[in-house]
Amino acid sequence: MRVLSELEPKNVFSFFEDICNIPHPSYKEEKISNYLVDFAKERKLEYYQDSLNNVIIIKEASKGYEDAAPIILQGHMDMVCEKTPDCDKNMDEDGLDLEVNGDFISAKGTTLGGDDGIAVAYALAILDDDSIAHPRLEFVCTVSEEVGMEGASSIDVSMLKGKKLLNMDSEEEGIMLASCAGGCSSRVTLKLDKNKVTGTKLSITLSGLTGGHSGVEIDKGRGNANVLMSRILRDVITDNNVYLAAFNGGRKDNAIPRECMAEIIVAADKTAEVKAAIENAAKEIKEEFATSDADLKCVVDISEGCSTEAVTYEDSTRAVSLIQALPNGIMRMSQDIDNLVETSLNLGVISLDESGICLRFSLRSSVGAALKNLKSQIKFISEAFRANAEFTGEYPAWEYKKDSKLRDDMVRIFEQMYGKKPTIEAIHAGVECGILAGKIEGLDCISMGPDIFDIHTTEEHLSISSTKRMYEYILNVIACK
Repeated sequence: MRVLSELEPKNVFSFFEDICNIPHPSYKEEKISNYLVDFAKERKLEYYQDSLNNVIIIKEASKGYEDAAPIILQGHMDMVCEKTPDCDKNMDEDGLDLEVNGDFISAKGTTLGGDDGIAVAYALAILDDDSIAHPRLEFVCTVSEEVGMEGASSIDVSMLKGKKLLNMDSEEEGIMLASCAGGCSSRVTLKLDKNKVTGTKLSITLSGLTGGHSGVEIDKGRGNANVLMSRILRDVITDNNVYLAAFNGGRKDNAIPRECMAEIIVAADKTAEVKAAIENAAKEIKEEFATSDADLKCVVDISEGCSTEAVTYEDSTRAVSLIQALPNGIMRMSQDIDNLVETSLNLGVISLDESGICLRFSLRSSVGAALKNLKSQIKFISEAFRANAEFTGEYPAWEYKKDSKLRDDMVRIFEQMYGKKPTIEAIHAGVECGILAGKIEGLDCISMGPDIFDIHTTEEHLSISSTKRMYEYILNVIACK
């Protein structure tokens, strides 16, 4: 049963619902990629699909626009997959359960993927409608944007003719992006010795944190469940022989983690003391984050008489100390643009397995030297704890273009339509414009989109009315000669 069939613009929401019905997490985009190829084949449009499943679809100019400059429409097909603890959906295999509440679309128990499914829906609706006036349109749809922009880094764009690119991967109507941070991912691994220990097992669960996007919401001061769990463990390890049996939190390095769990083994006669220390640490954290994370909860379950493999006391202490020593959050604010984060990092994922502990970070900076310094800092600290730090998926910052005809035209059209000028901003999050600008000489880029709230969280919701306004705006932009 279709949920969005009565919404306007019908074509946009029809394609968006199709997209939501196709699982499309990062690294598993084959189904959505083939859907795009089938779309192009059915309409006899020129298309390209590479081995990574990036897709480019080209539609020649409509009558009267043959001599107009081509426009590149751009978005990504993967989504961040998060779900609530009580949701049993397999997001690798199942579509989303959409619901409409007033002006908003959301998904029951999961992220919505409006970032960046709405861009794909916009592009398909435009390419599908032969009544729309437009120059040559080149739709570039990439994979793996949410895990390091790997699709954009690898895609071949040699067939493109456009020098104007409309990136539809922003989430605030009326705010257009003209610059963004660069970044990379980091993986810190620490080998840990284990042995068999007997005692009381305390299972600690932190949940209910607000979370959010590690770029655009890193400045909100929200709690990071992984970091806060290490703080609790720090407080209990200090005066007790504590053995770490489990430690897992977060799912994506670019999402501020909302939940984390740990299991520790302690001597039976220390159970009450350690439990009290955990509860005291949790109380302090709840007081500190009462505004940003009002629903934060810490639950401790006790199992007596456990005998299991656990990390040695010395290595348990070393692992927690490493996490505490590594930086997290905002490192520096911009000295040139008010209220803009220049450099940050986010400990998005912690996992403990037989080989040791793995920490995954998302690093961002609009200054190349600052990013280089942050990488060196992580490496230096890691090596001091005999850990290994690796860096992958580095992407460049998108630098502000002083003279931009596309930006000037888009500001003018927005003001004509809505009676006010849009805001032109730089953003701390990454978009693919910087990578594509490095591949296409003289590329002029702007990033925009409709209102999407709480992206990368299970509270994500997309404004219906804003989606309509921004679609009408895009149509006017591509009709401008």
